[in-house]
Amino acid sequence: MPYYLGIDGGGTKTTCAVGDDTRLLATATAGPSNIVRVGEARARESLHQSVRQACAAAGIAPAEIARTCVGGAGAGRPELAEIVRRILAEILPTPIEVVGDMQTALEAAFDSGPGVIVNSGTGSFAYGRDRHGHTARAGGWGFAIGDEGSAHWIGRAAVNAVLRESDRFPAGTVEKSAYVGALFKAWGVASLADLARAANSIPPPDFAQLSSAVAASNDPLAQQVLSSAGSELAQVAAVVIGRLFPSEENAKPGEVSATVIPVAMTGGVFRHSARVREVFYNELRQLDPRVEINPDVVDPVEGALRMARRP
Repeated sequence: MPYYLGIDGGGTKTTCAVGDDTRLLATATAGPSNIVRVGEARARESLHQSVRQACAAAGIAPAEIARTCVGGAGAGRPELAEIVRRILAEILPTPIEVVGDMQTALEAAFDSGPGVIVNSGTGSFAYGRDRHGHTARAGGWGFAIGDEGSAHWIGRAAVNAVLRESDRFPAGTVEKSAYVGALFKAWGVASLADLARAANSIPPPDFAQLSSAVAASNDPLAQQVLSSAGSELAQVAAVVIGRLFPSEENAKPGEVSATVIPVAMTGGVFRHSARVREVFYNELRQLDPRVEINPDVVDPVEGALRMARRP
């Protein structure tokens, strides 16, 4: 019986799934494997660990894998794809396909059908396909200049909001909140001055590390940031929808306007923040009432495994 392996490699974690022709047999999670963010050595460690652990959990050896598909942030670039392929070839002797995480996420959400997937993990993007197979993307330009609504964006916006709030109140007032204390703890700092120094350090800190504290808080400052994230993600989704599924008034002659547009969510921000999901849903429905949003957060590794099964 052939076995297949799918990998979702991100800036926060790497998930590996092993399956046969029809079943998911085992999964394993390791550290980040986005080469741009963590470097080749750390990516190798995470990829090898996730593969070995998933295969062990499935009761097979890596050499028994028939085909592998990897979806990773930035992995669609040929030079990065080749590095990932070479790293995995060290322990997997069979064919290895490396694609962008947009492709595996879209596959997980819609198989080969039309729809728009919106990702909010360490980074963010929207990517879609119409019924003719045409694709379009928006966002995903990287943490320094974009990735609106992502975990990195949320962390940076949270620090900005807290520091601006501290300007409006007497010294020591803002630091007393449990929310600000959670941000301090996430970065191991003890004061607003330390928080600002960490945020402005070079190389830049891991802002995504703060997103869990933001998502877990009911503080008005945190909720405002999460609402803004949901709104940003709705806007980027609307761009892709407008390009692939024009409304009746924007349709070209002979072009049939879609009556229902499937939309799905993926990524840790959507998974862990009900507020982001709620705002995203409501705002996107306002922007385009044709959308039908899957309430479940899909897992791109399922798409990678499905693609690995194809001859």
